[in-house]
Amino acid sequence: MPRPTKAPRGRGEGRRPSLPARLPPLLLVHWPGAPSPLSSPPVPQWCATLNIHRGEATCYSPRGGSYRSSLGTRCELSCARGYRLVGPSTVQCLPSRHWSGMAYCRQIRCHVLPAVLRGSYVCSAGVQMDSRCDYTCLPGYQLEGDRSRICMEDGRWSGSEPIYMDPPKIRCPDSRERIAEPGKLTATVYWDPPRVKDSADGIIKRVMLRGPEPGSEFPEGEHVIRYTAHDQAYNRASCKFSIRIQVRRCPVLKPPQNGYLSCTSDGNNYGATCEYLCDGGYERQGSSLRVCQSTQQWTGSQPLCAPMQINTAVNSAASLLDQFHEKRRLLVISAPDPSNRYYKMQISMLQQAACGLDLRHVTTIELVGQPPHEVGRIREHQLQFLHLTRSHFNAVLLDKAGADRERYISPINPDELFVFIDTYLLSEREAARRAQSGDPCE
Repeated sequence: MPRPTKAPRGRGEGRRPSLPARLPPLLLVHWPGAPSPLSSPPVPQWCATLNIHRGEATCYSPRGGSYRSSLGTRCELSCARGYRLVGPSTVQCLPSRHWSGMAYCRQIRCHVLPAVLRGSYVCSAGVQMDSRCDYTCLPGYQLEGDRSRICMEDGRWSGSEPIYMDPPKIRCPDSRERIAEPGKLTATVYWDPPRVKDSADGIIKRVMLRGPEPGSEFPEGEHVIRYTAHDQAYNRASCKFSIRIQVRRCPVLKPPQNGYLSCTSDGNNYGATCEYLCDGGYERQGSSLRVCQSTQQWTGSQPLCAPMQINTAVNSAASLLDQFHEKRRLLVISAPDPSNRYYKMQISMLQQAACGLDLRHVTTIELVGQPPHEVGRIREHQLQFLHLTRSHFNAVLLDKAGADRERYISPINPDELFVFIDTYLLSEREAARRAQSGDPCE
């Protein structure tokens, strides 16, 4: 500072010239990256530096923007989003070297939502600001009101607590068990509709059935019937019951040796009938029919299929048929020798149709060769009784009375033979039995 020049003596001679007032000492604060204190003027600090967690202070000093803590500095306090300022929003640096007040930032939190009786809710961020809580109902209940609520900046939840509407009351019939009807694998089941009552206004909008209607036929096994009722508020309630159908069964019958069984229905269920049939050349000894009873036992006992005792020294087909336990039809085939082309073709077709022949009570008799070497047989029994030409292939079909019903000079297709027998030769009893049991050879 330049030294003051001396003034001429006169009035006031001997007094020192006046000097500027001394400035208060300056507190130098060096921020990282700022110019060196040696290159910038010192900044005075009067109050402690403000530091607000989760917030900030915006200060204005009478001495300029660099004076954040000098005497007279005024600071406006604010908080980050999600936080609320607790205390004064504006403070000032006082001569006492203290700020005029204290403040801090507190996290904004809403109150815990009450538990719901017939539902639940899930929140994205607990009770913090912007947290969203979504409500859901228990099955059968309907939500009325706000489905979602959000924690707002004022610490309150948006909207209002929803209401859970009571569903209607529904009661299904009791579960039941039925026995399948005789000769069938099903049972017809009836039941009353469910009892339904609405807990609010008493109005039921609709009742839906999942499953067969009452009076339906149910097969063997367990079946679940479900009803669902809806009221006017679209609340719903459901109930269910089960129907169990039991098929009483007898032990499975074994076919007789040298024979087979022809059974109705499922073969061993209550009411099923089984008929014992013997292969060609064998006759049945014992009862022909057995019935499965409700006690799950068969009537009668198992018969036997014994070889037929046939007297071959007869001179008519009727005499031969009279020896069978059950009257049978005869298909007599004649050929010059076993190498005859038509004979070999006919025997091959009949071997593949053995089931159909037995079903229609047809026994095949073969006459092969020229006298005196001709041989007639039913299985192992030789026959000499029919006057058929031996010079070429020919065949004759005899009915159960021994009458000549049809003759063939070429091999007959088994299907054509069966159509002829079914159309013209079946008795009423045979036709009724066939209609009831169907064709077991298919």
